[in-house]
Amino acid sequence: MVPTGKALTRIRRGVDDAMVFASLVLLAWPALARDDLGALFVTAVSAVVAVLGVAIIVLATRKPLVRYAPPAAAAVMATLFTYGHDTISVGMVRATIGVGAIVLLRQLLGAHTNAVLVRDLTRQRAILASQAYRDPLTDVGNRRMFIEHASDALARAGDTITSVVLVDLDGFKDINDAYGNAVGDEMLRAAAERINANVRSNDAVSRLGSDEFAVLLPRLADDLIADGVANRILRDLAQPLEVDGHLLTIRASAGIALTRGSETAVDEVMREADQALYQAKAEGRGVARRFDPAQFAKAEQRRRDEAEVLRALDNHEFEVYYQPIVDLDGEHTVGVEALVRWRHPERGVLPPGAFLDLAESMGVVPRLGGWVLEQACMQAAEWQRQVPGFELNVNLSASQLGNPDLVDEVRNVLERSGLTPSLLVLELTESVALTDLVESARVLGALKNLGVRIALDDFGTGFSSLSHLAALPVDVVKIDRSFVQAMAETAGASVAEAVLQIARTFDLAPVAEGVEDASQADRLRELECAQAQGYHFAKPMPAQEMTALLQRQSAGLSL
Repeated sequence: MVPTGKALTRIRRGVDDAMVFASLVLLAWPALARDDLGALFVTAVSAVVAVLGVAIIVLATRKPLVRYAPPAAAAVMATLFTYGHDTISVGMVRATIGVGAIVLLRQLLGAHTNAVLVRDLTRQRAILASQAYRDPLTDVGNRRMFIEHASDALARAGDTITSVVLVDLDGFKDINDAYGNAVGDEMLRAAAERINANVRSNDAVSRLGSDEFAVLLPRLADDLIADGVANRILRDLAQPLEVDGHLLTIRASAGIALTRGSETAVDEVMREADQALYQAKAEGRGVARRFDPAQFAKAEQRRRDEAEVLRALDNHEFEVYYQPIVDLDGEHTVGVEALVRWRHPERGVLPPGAFLDLAESMGVVPRLGGWVLEQACMQAAEWQRQVPGFELNVNLSASQLGNPDLVDEVRNVLERSGLTPSLLVLELTESVALTDLVESARVLGALKNLGVRIALDDFGTGFSSLSHLAALPVDVVKIDRSFVQAMAETAGASVAEAVLQIARTFDLAPVAEGVEDASQADRLRELECAQAQGYHFAKPMPAQEMTALLQRQSAGLSL
């Protein structure tokens, strides 16, 4: 049996200790060999040798070179003793031979130990190299291996096609949470085996992350091969799998990227496969999709647009515009509706339709809406000092209505601005209000307790019933522009009249939107609609222009 590294180390240390004692005995031999000094002297010298030997061994644990001092001194002493005497005792010769044998044995052990160390280091390097390129859980390659193999495949592609297929397990986190990590690990191992079973020997399979695998398909003659491989993988993964008594199904999505020749970098191919995987998941998962340049361009544009919106928020590029709300009896301004605009550094002033839906999907509308509310209330407080009773209308989005801090934010803004609560009208559309009627009624009721008023925007275009209208604490209804535009027709006028009648029935103040000409304004007066807004009276304008308009009105000039 070949001794292990640890066993050899223990033997080597024993030989080292024996070498120290043997060398000390050889150094003391001239004294030990004298017959005239008596047994007591020999015993004393032997004790000194033993104590000194132990001391050197202990000291050598901190300073290893100390253990080689006795052999060196013994060798020098033996040489001098040989030249100084005509004869040497048999005992001293034996002691010298013993020390030499021990030193020789130590050298042989050292050489063998070095060989063992080299072998161990070689094995450790092999293990480390394997770990550097293999995923320890599934035993397929890891990201590093995949990138290197893909780079090499692309460099040698010639005129052939190289494909990267990204496979992501759908709902893996749910399985992990439901059944535990052990089941999840077994599922990953099974997924790796099934993926490996569907590729060629010169293809490469790697695990890139938690539940994402990559397949490299080099030197393809036909791009349809990649589609076939991806679909076979998804089909095999979907076969039932029993783990610890649980019958599970591995659903997955795949993204396919293809490139011909050696022009495309690995990062670009990976990015295209990732985009294709994102598209597969967006289409319902469980499918394989190829990279679509048009979809990629659209996604890239969206990312740029999102970055611009965030930049605009940070750089204060948004502005509040105000559209006058007029009293139809005399057409003087009695309030305004606050509307957000984006002063884009390259595209100029943009209306809400150019960015509001994107901001809503990004989840930044509560931040933007809170800023609009603050700015508008501060400005309206100044106008109210010029025009007593001047009203401010501010829109609420669905995400704002769902914000649990909305009521506190409105309360704080009212306190900071000094705006009279009853002169603030918060608008929301029918569709927003009816998303969750009970919750909407609760939040609007809490806002009403602050003293503000509530307006239902685009009234008549949603799916509300009269019972819904009665359930909401609404003060104002804003008649949709479509009804105002249709008043030129007989049936259209009847619709507008019906909406106004509903408003009166529920004791709600009506405001007509989208009035574009004098005939529409006249017809609304006939229908006894008190207030209106639209381009016929004024377009939305910055605060400075609105201030000038109110000053002209105070001076007795028309809009």
